[in-house]
Amino acid sequence: MRKIARTKSPASARPGCPIVGIGASAGGLEAFTQLLKQLPLDTGFGFVLVQHLDPLHESALSQLLARATAMPVREVTNNLRVQANRVYIIPPNASMGIANGRLKLQPRARNGLPARSIDFFFEALAKDQQERSVGVILSGKASDGTVGLEAIKAEGGLTFAQDDSASYDSMPRSAVAAGCVDAVLSPAHIARELTRIAKHPYVAGGNGVKSGGNGRVAPGSGAAGRPEPDAYRKILLLLRNHSGVDFSFYKTTTIHRRISRRAVLNHHASLEHYAGFLRGNARELDALYADALISVTSFFRNADAFAVLKTKVLARLLASRGDEPLRIWVLGCSTGQEAYSLAMLFAEAAEKTHHPRKLQVFATDLNEANLQKARHGLYLKSAVEDVSPERLRRFFVAEEGGYRIIKTLREQVVFARHNLISDPPFSRMDLITCRNVMIYIEPGLQKKALPAFHYALKPEGYLFLGASESVGGFTDLFAPVDKKQKIFAKRSAPTLTFPLPVRNEHGHHRAAGAAGRRRPSGVNSTRSARRTA
Repeated sequence: MRKIARTKSPASARPGCPIVGIGASAGGLEAFTQLLKQLPLDTGFGFVLVQHLDPLHESALSQLLARATAMPVREVTNNLRVQANRVYIIPPNASMGIANGRLKLQPRARNGLPARSIDFFFEALAKDQQERSVGVILSGKASDGTVGLEAIKAEGGLTFAQDDSASYDSMPRSAVAAGCVDAVLSPAHIARELTRIAKHPYVAGGNGVKSGGNGRVAPGSGAAGRPEPDAYRKILLLLRNHSGVDFSFYKTTTIHRRISRRAVLNHHASLEHYAGFLRGNARELDALYADALISVTSFFRNADAFAVLKTKVLARLLASRGDEPLRIWVLGCSTGQEAYSLAMLFAEAAEKTHHPRKLQVFATDLNEANLQKARHGLYLKSAVEDVSPERLRRFFVAEEGGYRIIKTLREQVVFARHNLISDPPFSRMDLITCRNVMIYIEPGLQKKALPAFHYALKPEGYLFLGASESVGGFTDLFAPVDKKQKIFAKRSAPTLTFPLPVRNEHGHHRAAGAAGRRRPSGVNSTRSARRTA
């Protein structure tokens, strides 16, 4: 379950209106004109268009689009605040981000690579506005926007793509293939859906309805901030009975955001209505479960951290150990990019040793659909755009539909379903990577997970966390190797218990210590572990 590394900003620090980011390229002018013509003037959304433009020529896009709507349309200037019921157009030769509701411009990079201005803006929008963001991909070539839509959806925002009415369908088709699009519609129907969503209590409530002092519908609240704790608990129970996963240990704000997303998409104005819709609805329960575990991952995410890992951790492990295989546990592996990145990193580091060793990577997640994708090791072109040409040639094979990880790397990784909350940890690990997983679980469980990691590591093992995570008060268990990149070494200290909650045969929770649960031995501790060939 790979998760987004970010510094969260409270709702009070995200003033203004919900924002709709719209990405387009070839054929996008016609599509956006059709969308604007169907939008009323009072949705309460701010609309930001990121169009691929010729960097050497002035754009007439603002003047052209002003003919399609009575909403004010203007080209963006730096530090411009997005306001409701207005349309903003990216200028030529610029990359655009957003922070605290203000649009930030910088010169477009001149590196000879295709511009990915839509991804850049969408990822910034997701980080800044979280569930108050909407992403739309219209006509265009290539795959820009796919990664950005994944980020928006992971933050609880809504995502749309143009249907076969697109003059050029590569961009919307790439996003749909990645599984990050909520609805595929014509521009006119996207406009109508945005109009409906704008009136939904969860969207409107997040923009001014009193619900606990911060302008957002509070967790366990429904339309107009009315308390709905019973409905929230019903949904968690339905989800647990369907999936076997107890999401009450996950952060309430995150899970509520994901539940609200599904309620909006399914036209339910309250959690109570949505709970009734869920009963006996296996398809929607599957969709909610997938949303609850939604993740964003990429190869070598946070490249600087991987560079430090290669020099300060893998090099030491390869130099200090004998002939035993190097064992790595990747938690929240999602669709496998991080696990395969580590396998590539190991291959590169092992080249500099006189006695190459074997590698065993145990990559775990709760989402079986993602695990299946990871086992196949086939990725869309959009997923490998940040992989260096050298690594692409060495570790991937081009196939129809994308690039596949080479067989020798796939054979080094075992993908298995594992629940950090209830399943025993693996053991005798040289390295554990748990990046951007703990930010989604309650602090009490985080305090139980870290001793479990200490137990699972070999005496000279390492722990690799996400940018927003730390070992907290467990400085007696872990020593910093690189504070900035969140890499820690195991300290010599007793770990007598790791009381993670486990469920007994009656469905009740108990805390299990070392004497109360089976101590696992490697991959055999997870029944569903399967090796790919």
